[in-house]
Amino acid sequence: MSKILIVDDEKEIADLVEIYLNNENYNVLKYYSSQAILNDVENLDIDLAILDVMMPEIDGFELCKKLRELGYTFPIIFATAKVEDIDKINGLTIGADDYVTKPFQPLELIARVKAQLRRSQKYNNSQKHENVIDFRGILINDDTHEFFFNEKKVSLTKIEFSILWLLCENKGTVIKNDELFERIWGEKYFEKDSNTIMVHIRHLREKMKDTGKNPKYIKTVYGVGYKIEK
Repeated sequence: MSKILIVDDEKEIADLVEIYLNNENYNVLKYYSSQAILNDVENLDIDLAILDVMMPEIDGFELCKKLRELGYTFPIIFATAKVEDIDKINGLTIGADDYVTKPFQPLELIARVKAQLRRSQKYNNSQKHENVIDFRGILINDDTHEFFFNEKKVSLTKIEFSILWLLCENKGTVIKNDELFERIWGEKYFEKDSNTIMVHIRHLREKMKDTGKNPKYIKTVYGVGYKIEK
């Protein structure tokens, strides 16, 4: 079941779109502000987003730009009262995939949602490879030992690459310290080895420019191990 995100500060419109999407058996996530979804997006697994443009504080254009900068590649459809060509061009330039104007026929929006999901799924299927992992701006290739982050190539040591591959291969799952150490270093794990792992994790975060107090990619599960969110 595809998960569709709606972000619109007009509650009545968001509720109406939700009803039509539910009737098509889509799983709907509904938000009434851009900041709220930015706070939650890393914990969600979104297949497509429908964004209103005219929203307070952070408008739909800016929200789309921020989502793309964070590495999210799911299709984005703008739903807005703006009809001028420059607005349409602006929306598509910053990363949107389609554009409908209000008032719109709900069935037209559903048709556009289905078309974008088909296109996205076809693309994703063509990209699948057992030795390539591609998600959230991370592209890691186990055949060539190359790592690209937000389309920029990043040089990793052999150990760093092996750690990142293991975490990506098991994204969403915590890899315990002892399992990680024994699989990467091939030796029995002792408590002191947690410092060795920590150093390499820190280097990975630095290379991904994700060294804040709450990293967006490699998460520490204290006393247990590490994981990468889906």
